[in-house]
Amino acid sequence: SVLWQVISPDLSRQIDRDQLPVMGKVWGVDAVAKNQSTTIYGNIVTLSESPKKEGLLYIGTDDGLVQVTEDNGQNWRKQASFPGVPDMTYVNMLLASQHDENVVYGAFNNHKNGDFKPYLLKSANKGKTWVSIASNLPDRGSVYSIAEDHVNARLLFAGTEFGVFFTVDGGDHWTQLKAGLPTIAIRDMEIQKRENDLVLASFGRGFYILDDYSPLREISEEAIEKEAEIYPIKASWMFIEATPLGLRGKSFMGESYFSADNPPVGAVITYFIKDEIKTLKKQRRDQEKEIEAKGQVPPYPSLDALRQEDDAQRPYLLFTIRDADGAVVNRIKQEPKKGVNRVVWNFRYPTVSPAVLKKPEASIFGSEDQGPLALPGKYTVSLSKIVDGEITELAGPRELECKTLGLAAMAATDKAAVLEFQHSVSALRRVVLGANKYIGELTDKVKLMEIAVRESPAVPESLLAEIRMLEREIAEIIRSLRGDGSLARRSYPTPPSVIDRIENVVYGLWETSSAPTETMKQSVMVAEEQFSDLYQRIKTIGETDIVAIEDKLESAGAPYTPGRLPEWK
Repeated sequence: SVLWQVISPDLSRQIDRDQLPVMGKVWGVDAVAKNQSTTIYGNIVTLSESPKKEGLLYIGTDDGLVQVTEDNGQNWRKQASFPGVPDMTYVNMLLASQHDENVVYGAFNNHKNGDFKPYLLKSANKGKTWVSIASNLPDRGSVYSIAEDHVNARLLFAGTEFGVFFTVDGGDHWTQLKAGLPTIAIRDMEIQKRENDLVLASFGRGFYILDDYSPLREISEEAIEKEAEIYPIKASWMFIEATPLGLRGKSFMGESYFSADNPPVGAVITYFIKDEIKTLKKQRRDQEKEIEAKGQVPPYPSLDALRQEDDAQRPYLLFTIRDADGAVVNRIKQEPKKGVNRVVWNFRYPTVSPAVLKKPEASIFGSEDQGPLALPGKYTVSLSKIVDGEITELAGPRELECKTLGLAAMAATDKAAVLEFQHSVSALRRVVLGANKYIGELTDKVKLMEIAVRESPAVPESLLAEIRMLEREIAEIIRSLRGDGSLARRSYPTPPSVIDRIENVVYGLWETSSAPTETMKQSVMVAEEQFSDLYQRIKTIGETDIVAIEDKLESAGAPYTPGRLPEWK
């Protein structure tokens, strides 16, 4: 068994708490709640052992002492006063540096005395003398904890009453970390060195983790003078997210079932934007505020200037992913935000579905509409800004490496062949889904043509029969393309449609690392054969039959129908 050994006497001030004045007087033993809800006064409340030198220990007490031993407790050196820190201030945390055996950090907390100033100190001589490194930390915001990066000795983190701050210059200047962290007290911090994660323990609000803070090591005065920067990207593990409850999210478990979202799967790209990319309207508003702040009246904008504001495109950022050969794999649009931000590439090629103005939300029954998984290997990412159509490259290219976890039980041995098959499916899918969208638009167009004929006396009624024949042919095409909705609604068995065959392959192959089955290959072949005839019929209807009817409508002076510009002089 392991025996504990005493290595010190009582290292506190050894004050009798019953003799301490509280609210201006020393209270008697019968006072209400005398000494309740408090710890015994005169405690060691923090201890730190030097990772660099055996036997070097630091302790701090709740009555404001720091004691140091360099020989495993045989001798102790007491420090009772610290620059700028009120006497007997609670020593909340001591941290011996992992880079320099002479360096130790101390967080002192006096909030129990109504003093909420940040007391954060550093000693470079094993606690003999101390200097403040609180610099620009907010005056109101007690410091509870401190952490030191294991790579860069000048990168420090401070946990305060109102969140977390970091410094890249050893404490000369502090910047607040937000990124979704609420304004809460951070009582303790730990660094997970393998992943470079900063783990935070809050006061009653749970744990928070900043994944891979390593880009903060790259921040410097020189770096932040650049317009933009992409920081080094950690090697990313490729995997397909599981659905342990059967469907996405918490499936049908109900609202009483607690489930938190996982971080998005993909390569995390951390980048920096120096200045806000403003719209014309935002530029004008900011200028007006500056003028008003001087007590002056800002000029009223001209009508042309207002038109330019309304016509201008909203600026955005564009991240371009390229493979090792320089071919574009994907592009990611991102709203421009000043400062350090992140974007995630999901390891995939883009979808080939028809373009939409508003992206539909993913159903719990399947993944969002996306392309096939890219191959493991090395890629690059570059950053551009698009301002009113003008493209300006800001940063990159920065290397990005993707690795597979290798956990799949039936992973394909020839991943390149799988991707080639997926690309061939995507090429067919692009045309089929486009044709499906096109024939749907023709359906609406033909219905409006019928209305135009009825409402235009000059158009011969015989045109209604032509339109009706066209409607029947379109309905037959749709039945082959999308499936027999008439029978399906009545629960009759129906053969798979062209879209059914392709989408079943996408559903089964896009979310697995396995090779395509023979059934998948046969299904794609059948779909391609069936679609060849349908495609020609759709093309003829759209480019010949409908155009002929539109000519008759226009010559008769019929009302406008979509896609037909009325003739003028």
